[in-house]
Amino acid sequence: MLWTRAAGGDHDAFAVLFERHIQAIYTFCFRRTGDWSEAEELAASVFLTAWRRRSDAFLLDGSVLPWLYGVATHLLHNRRRRLLRKAAGLKSLAAQRPEPDFADEANARLDDQRAMEILVVLATLPTREQDVLALCVWQALSYEEAAAALRVPVGTVRSRLSRARARMRGATEAPWLILDENGGTP
Repeated sequence: MLWTRAAGGDHDAFAVLFERHIQAIYTFCFRRTGDWSEAEELAASVFLTAWRRRSDAFLLDGSVLPWLYGVATHLLHNRRRRLLRKAAGLKSLAAQRPEPDFADEANARLDDQRAMEILVVLATLPTREQDVLALCVWQALSYEEAAAALRVPVGTVRSRLSRARARMRGATEAPWLILDENGGTP
């Protein structure tokens, strides 16, 4: 008997059963979901589950198809529960989400605009000074850490950072663009 061979691990026998019943299982899944791709996924899952649980299968009048429909029904129920949980979670998140504060968004946009202006000025610096400025000021690395990252002496980091700050001050008159000696803005 074909199912007995498949249940014993015979891949070829299982492939024959797959070919025999895939269209019926796919059609059943499609009618339950109304979605072609979801039905394909579910039908594939039915046969994967059938292979894994082949020792649990039962035959009705010599056919495994009723058991496959049972596996499909179980997977459809799991899918429905998963979708309901997802919808409830999204609804809960939407209820928890506070009304946006447009003042915060406006401030963030101004900060972004200022950062872009800094990038324009920064691009005029030599690359080695840009690197030191980015590491020491933006990433808040110590001189020693920046020196290790760049594989240069600590004194080189200090002098490059000093030159970068001086050039930044000379390149703009905007007070918020001038970096203080501690790496921040005044």
